[in-house]
Amino acid sequence: MSASNISDYSLPDTLFLTGIPGLEWAHIWIAVPFCAMYLVALVGNAALILVIAMDSALHTPMYLFLCLLSLTDLALSSTTVPKMLAIMWLHAGEISFGGCLAQMFCVHSIYVLESSILLAMAFDRYVAICNPLRYTVILNHTIIGRIGLVGTFRSVAIVSPFIFLLRRLPYCQHHVMTHTYCEHMGIARLACANITVNIIYGLTVALLAMGLDSVLITVSYGFILHAVFHLPSRNAQHKALNTCGSHLGVILVFYIPAFFSFLTHRFGQQRVPKHVHIFLANLYVLVPPVLNPIVYGARTKEIRSRLLRLFCLRKISIWILSRG
Repeated sequence: MSASNISDYSLPDTLFLTGIPGLEWAHIWIAVPFCAMYLVALVGNAALILVIAMDSALHTPMYLFLCLLSLTDLALSSTTVPKMLAIMWLHAGEISFGGCLAQMFCVHSIYVLESSILLAMAFDRYVAICNPLRYTVILNHTIIGRIGLVGTFRSVAIVSPFIFLLRRLPYCQHHVMTHTYCEHMGIARLACANITVNIIYGLTVALLAMGLDSVLITVSYGFILHAVFHLPSRNAQHKALNTCGSHLGVILVFYIPAFFSFLTHRFGQQRVPKHVHIFLANLYVLVPPVLNPIVYGARTKEIRSRLLRLFCLRKISIWILSRG
């Protein structure tokens, strides 16, 4: 069917998300750990944002980028998990086509933005270790704000074409999608037309956004390691490497599931069972938001001490109120 013959009448009014195919009988049990992980992500990231916002001593580039990372984690999990739980517990899989496109746009743009933030955090570590005397000059609050705006603009700009690429396709009454949330290729595969353009653009976005970011992060850590191993003392080397440990952990948590899900979705359709792919796609939106605050809370002394102080003050205030 030619593009000139395709109009909005070919778009479905609603789509139906089925959940994890082949595991429908276990949905009610699978949703329990997913719900627990979502609550941990909400509490952990909200606590990080609160601690950083309340303590002016933490208004440094490293912690401001961490605050941005927590905000994107909250947005990512809250965009997908409530609907996921509704499907598994309430069998509420119906979603409007416009709502599905909106969810797809949010999921992909947030992931591109999170990749940008991780790249900015790698640059932050590079400046802190390789050019420490100019650290606060290079990464002042104005520059950090501009980095956030550029990252947001980039994510919106490269994800927006997905909407138009999907709206141009005819769907021929195909409206059942075996997934727990809407994503670009899942919607495109419902179409009864050639989706080569969607596949090529999706691959291009993945390579130019997350792929390029991961390469630049690797290059920055190459410079960091070169600088670290030329430090005069082992103590200084250990201290420098320790400041990068949390960031490296977050990078691995983010990129490994993302690339695995991306590669299996495009090249492993016949080798990887559908239920395995969808299950991992759910972890792909849950694991980073859960682990990021845990990694930084456990490994960063400043965050850990302030979190403990916050929870201790809360317990004391509750005790005082109960006694009164």
